[in-house]
Amino acid sequence: MPSFVAPTRDARFVINEVLRIDDYAELPGFAGASADIVDAVIEEAGKFASEVLAPLNASGDQEGCTRQQDGSVATPAGFKEAHGQFRESGWGTLSAPEEFGGQGMPHVLGFAVEEFMSAANMAFAMYPGLTGGAVNALLAKGSTDQQQTYLPKMVANEWLGTMNLTEPQCGTDLGLIRTKAEPQADGSFAITGTKIFISAGEHDLTDNIIHLVLARTPDAPEGTKGISLFVVPKFLLDADGNPGERNAVMCGAIEHKMGIHANATCVMNYDGATGWLVGEENKGLAAMFIMMNAARLGVGIQGLAQAEAAYQNGVSYAQERRQGRALTGPEDPNEKADTLMVHPDVRRMLMDSRAFTEGMRALALWAGLLVDLSHKAATEEDRTAADDLLGLLTPVIKGYGTDLGYKVATDMQQVWGGHGYIVENGMEQFVRDARIAMIYEGANGVQAMDLVGRKLAMNGGRAIQALFAEVGKECAAAKADERLADLAGRVEKANGELQAATMWLMQNGLSNPNNAGAGAYDYMHLTGIVALGLMWLRMAGTAVAALDGGSSDKAFYEAKLVTARHFGERFTPEAGALRRRMEAGCEAIMALPDEAFVRG
Repeated sequence: MPSFVAPTRDARFVINEVLRIDDYAELPGFAGASADIVDAVIEEAGKFASEVLAPLNASGDQEGCTRQQDGSVATPAGFKEAHGQFRESGWGTLSAPEEFGGQGMPHVLGFAVEEFMSAANMAFAMYPGLTGGAVNALLAKGSTDQQQTYLPKMVANEWLGTMNLTEPQCGTDLGLIRTKAEPQADGSFAITGTKIFISAGEHDLTDNIIHLVLARTPDAPEGTKGISLFVVPKFLLDADGNPGERNAVMCGAIEHKMGIHANATCVMNYDGATGWLVGEENKGLAAMFIMMNAARLGVGIQGLAQAEAAYQNGVSYAQERRQGRALTGPEDPNEKADTLMVHPDVRRMLMDSRAFTEGMRALALWAGLLVDLSHKAATEEDRTAADDLLGLLTPVIKGYGTDLGYKVATDMQQVWGGHGYIVENGMEQFVRDARIAMIYEGANGVQAMDLVGRKLAMNGGRAIQALFAEVGKECAAAKADERLADLAGRVEKANGELQAATMWLMQNGLSNPNNAGAGAYDYMHLTGIVALGLMWLRMAGTAVAALDGGSSDKAFYEAKLVTARHFGERFTPEAGALRRRMEAGCEAIMALPDEAFVRG
């Protein structure tokens, strides 16, 4: 049976020492996030994740969700009780706005808690996971009445939220949506249509579910310009604001899927369900993107989380399993075999996993800080700068983060060998659960195209230029310390490859858009390497300072420096190969006629 211990020490290191959130104490919401408060929240969240959620992960996967004859859905044993503890402990309120019952703590702290929950039990974490995005959408676009009606209950996690986009004929291309919204005399709309792949679409964890649904009004223009957003509760509210009559929305089926079995991924049937317009008519896609961007960061955290859980179990197995001898001679001559830890190839996979998870944790938490700064920084200039970087990094965190998260899961299964393929050992669940993160909330190829097609050119390339400058500045500063100089030189070179790749896209993507499409995925991974390189520069610099200051936790900081060295030696060389692959262009990719792909 796999185990999980929340990486609380590493999260505290990033938040308190690398990001130094104490420096932002004067900003709204940060005053209550002193180092001791951060430490307490992180430790308690880690205990909840490790002691309450992790024990339900395997059993929930095996039992799955069950649709009842009346269309209701029963979650696996223990889930309802766990959600009750989650709600009563206030974990869902951590970063929510105080005016609606939240604690108003920084998002950077909420992101750390989100990682722990997803690593312990990804399927469980998905139930409350989308609610935060739904809250943000209603905060930005909902009417005052809608906010007062729904947000206090959603913030408290007494009601949970969903996001209803996908239909049988459309996923990424939302312009093909057919769900109809007919206006009613009382100002509401009758919503009719079918949505598929709806995470947490129906469950027994709360007494109401608030669906945010994309649909078309009768005279809406074609394509994405004719999409509106509606709030559709599972139960209509009575005069006192409590769940009353059942709305005409029902779970038609639970999808049978590769992983996340304990989350009810539903086919949702809307049969004239009562809903209310959120924001302006035909402007629903902009409102939904507020929710989708939050969800994409959350999915990137899921990739990190599954990698972390798999890594921990890969390490424990490698330290216990005895197979073969060290290439340099027996390490344990009194035993019949050495542990897997003596084998360089096993260590390669473990070190790759360690370098990714620790670097990605720092990147995800920095993104959480950028969320906070984009709203709360002292000046408009600082808010804009944070928002620029956040927009640029969101597709990278989602795409690169989940690609490598899945790779870590499969590498850790590989460490287990044949035993990793056996269900009872739990490694294959990490692989199955991690796989969906590369697909939903915009498949990773879509993330790459978002990065190349939208984010690079936005505001004249201001965001990518800011990233180049930030990396260049920190590389130059780090070179002054011989202990950091090698890593800094390698990250600087990778940054140069990214700059050259960006210039190539500017010169060749405009003349032939297929060049941009063919190179986008490699560009996303190249950006991911540079972004993680920046994180490792910051973490290595912090570790050096701590060691120079005589820290009592010497082993922790020394391990950081070794892992930083591994990242520099093993990850950054890929930057040049990725650029050269991009520069091959689209000619061979697009050359074959369609019929030539068919075998026979």
